[in-house]
Formats: sequence, structure tokens, C-alpha cells
Amino acid sequence: MAPPTIRRSGHSRKAQVSAFTGYLVAAAGAAIGAILLVLSLWKPQSAAEVRGVATDVAAPAGQAGGMARGGILGIYDTVTGYINAGNQNIRLRREAEAARIEMVEAKAIEAENRHLKQLLDMQEAEIKPVAYGRLVGSTSASTRRFAYLSAGANQGVEPGMPVLAPTGLVGRVLETGRSSARVLLLTDGASMVPVRRAEDEVVAFSEGRADGSLRMRLINLGINPLAKGDVFVTSGAGGVYRPGIPVGVVDRITRDGAIAKPLSNPAATIYVAIEPIWAPETEDVFTPAPNEPAE
Repeated sequence: MAPPTIRRSGHSRKAQVSAFTGYLVAAAGAAIGAILLVLSLWKPQSAAEVRGVATDVAAPAGQAGGMARGGILGIYDTVTGYINAGNQNIRLRREAEAARIEMVEAKAIEAENRHLKQLLDMQEAEIKPVAYGRLVGSTSASTRRFAYLSAGANQGVEPGMPVLAPTGLVGRVLETGRSSARVLLLTDGASMVPVRRAEDEVVAFSEGRADGSLRMRLINLGINPLAKGDVFVTSGAGGVYRPGIPVGVVDRITRDGAIAKPLSNPAATIYVAIEPIWAPETEDVFTPAPNEPAE
């Protein structure tokens, strides 16, 4: 019986061809390398020419790669710059907002100190305020004119005490709580204050008109001596208000006096001083006779 014929598969034949081709390529590469090495040692100039040719061949690919790298770096720089600029803008806005808030707070403190200084400077040496407080609200659109004070009985405030702003008289305390009080404003219809013209002794009564203005009623009727711009201050008659507190300035002349604007504006007033009720000193003090029982 004949022995079977040994046949190589197609896959093995392809593997042999591939291996042979690899050997040929390796040998050709080695031969080319050897030739180039000999040329570089024998004629260096010829090797430089070969390198120049190789460089020229590879230059377009290098340029393309460089352009790609430059584009990628440009995009990266653009994105990074945008992100950094956004963060910087946010930080600058926050710093500007913080600086603005600090500036507003500084101005508020400066205004507060100025108001307190005015309150301290406007007091006469012999008059010491009972307390200082804030006007925390006022009824500017009502027929009755009241304000609310952040000081009360615990601070020594009592009904009837005058309330003063740096610009003049605000009103008087109407009623008190422990730490607050209600103030009858100068412009209320129930408010009446004895006043005189600041430059002389023309006396009158200041009456509130419940519309934000005052009516100056002259006591001595006759020829009206008032003129627009005249300033009225408290006269001290009847007590309660010490003399010389600014009250109002004449705006319009009437038959029996004038219509005046108050010098103090409760809506624009922050701090006020509460003074004790002023009692004028009298020289004629009643003294009982030795044999007469005292009342």
C-alpha cells in the first residue's frame, strides 16, 4: 500500500512567504544602512545631501503636524484664557461689590457720626438731654401726625418732653412705653407751640395744619409785620419748650400771620434728643408770712 502524500497547507505556505519577505526586507535595510554608513565615512557631503532629501520628504508631514499642534495649542489657550477671564471677571465683580458695600457702610457711619455730633453741638450748656433715640417711624400721610421713638420710660423719657432734631423742634412726647414712645409732631393739628420771630420779639403761636406745614398766628393783630423767609423759634412762654429752639420759616403771608415750613423733617431725621420739660425761673416766689400757715 502506497504511503500518503504529505501536503503543506496554504496557510503554512503563506507563512513561509511572509517570513522570506521579512528576511529580504531586513537584509535590504541592513545593506542600505551599511552603504549609507560607508558613504558618510567616505564622502560626508554625499550623506548630507541624502539627509537633505530625507528632510525635504519629511518636511510636509512635519509642517502638517506643527500646524495641528499649533491649532490644538491655540484652542487650548483660547479655552483656558476664556475660563481664566471668566473667573477673573467674577472675582473682580465680587471685589467691586464688596468695595461698594464697604463704601456705603462707611458713608452711613460718617452720616451717623455727623448726626450725633450735631445733636451734641446743638445742646446748650445748662440743658442736658434726658436721652437720645432714633425715630423709627412717622405718619406722614395721615391727618394725625405722630412719630415713634426708640426710647421710653426705661431711659427716663416722660410725656410732655420736647423732642429735638439737629435742625430744630420735632414735637413732644405724647405717651411712653418701657423702651419706646409716641411723639406728637409739630405739624399735628393738636400741636400748639409759643414762638417768636428770631430777629425780634414778634410773638405768635405755631399751630400744626396736618398737611406738613405750620400756621403762625400773631398775638397782636394789626399790620402784619411778617415777610417770607422769617425764621421762628420757641419763645419759652408757658414752659415746656426752652427758648430759642428753631421751629419754622415763613413761606406765605396770611391775614393774621403766615404759613410756615417746619425746619425739621421727621422723615429725614435719624437721631433725636429728648430734653426735660423746661420750667422758666420766676423771681416772685410766694413766701408765707411768719404768722400765716403755709398752704
